Amino acid sequence: MGCFVSTPKDSGGNRRRPGNVGEVAVFVPGLRIPKPVDFSQPLGGILSKGLVERLSALRTRTVVMAGQEAPTAMKTRRTATQHGGSTLADLQQALEDYLPVLLGLVKDGSHLQHKVQFIWVNQEDDAEETTMSNAWYEVLSVLHLMAMISLSQVNLLLLPKTSADGYQPKVSEESRRTSIDVLLKAAGYLDYAVNYVIPQLPPELRRTLPIDLNEGILRALCLQALGQGVDIQLGMAIDSTKATLAVKRRLACEMVKYWHQAEDNIINLPLANGWGEKHQLYVKWKHNEAKAAAYYYHGLILDEGNTEKSHGMAVSALQAAEEFLKESKKACETFNMTPPLSRNPPLWGTVKYLSEKIPKDTSSKVRINRDLYSNERTMETAPPLPDFALALKPDEYQLPSVSLSWNEENIKGQIGFNQLKPDRT
Repeated sequence: MGCFVSTPKDSGGNRRRPGNVGEVAVFVPGLRIPKPVDFSQPLGGILSKGLVERLSALRTRTVVMAGQEAPTAMKTRRTATQHGGSTLADLQQALEDYLPVLLGLVKDGSHLQHKVQFIWVNQEDDAEETTMSNAWYEVLSVLHLMAMISLSQVNLLLLPKTSADGYQPKVSEESRRTSIDVLLKAAGYLDYAVNYVIPQLPPELRRTLPIDLNEGILRALCLQALGQGVDIQLGMAIDSTKATLAVKRRLACEMVKYWHQAEDNIINLPLANGWGEKHQLYVKWKHNEAKAAAYYYHGLILDEGNTEKSHGMAVSALQAAEEFLKESKKACETFNMTPPLSRNPPLWGTVKYLSEKIPKDTSSKVRINRDLYSNERTMETAPPLPDFALALKPDEYQLPSVSLSWNEENIKGQIGFNQLKPDRT
């Protein structure tokens, strides 16, 4: 069924964590790194030499490139790595090339899936690395890494660049639209991993997965990607003269639901080390930020009413928005001070707009309400936010077909060919 080994965190130095990751627009809890494995010993008597060598070469390529990329994946970079080093896009391509060949080990329940010990260095788990003799663990690890690469790419896209006119740094509309597409792709990898790959593992192995691959973490990361996609949409709506308050409120309320669900999935998990603690703080920060936006737009719409009650509810909503904005700033500061250290990029988009508008509009509405109604009554608690269905969904990802390199001449009689016959559609 596949054995597993978790190596304690004090057993070696394979896990390399930066002391400072620079500017963070999108949080990525490090990149898990594959370690070398020997395919020839367990598979040499079963598969052809050519297929074993192909598996080895493709995985070795990912090992080398991930090792190069992981220490700098969250660094502030605008260009490809110099001196011939791999880039995030190169690593993504290497994983996509490896996956169809790897899938031959699990095709139709093949017993080959238990032959090889796969080793990965963790980031959020206390155990430095986890080894499992199950190829579905390898597939899960590959999909997780593909998703983290996508989030890293979005982080780079959303770091403001100085504009040609010399004014404040900003993120182009093209970068924002591309970021939404990549976020949905990342969510698709994670959604597929949770719903289709983890169920392939026997229960005893599911219970021993590192926290990095815990179902709650994967769901939280998927929801994080969707929440940040809506955040970008809200920023674009704010910039648009055609977007109504109702549209902006709906987007903000959807954002709250995504981050609320993300926090529910992650809040009770044992995330004690640097990346894990930072991950929880990031979700808390963004959840509060989303609530600030939602209550702000809810308050503006309530203020359009003509009654003392609606005006009082509007003031309560705006005051709640101001409190959540303060809480989000506190969570942001704590997040940045938690190792590995980080900092905010220059303010832009939704956060820049709300940081300026919420305190100003709240103060104004409170003063107007006081002038209109001498009793100064407002609700003690903020009015409930409206409930909207979530519109943004993960991309529908499917595993690729098994590579055609898995053909009859590669099997040496110990596995039935029909078990491994590749899809040709």
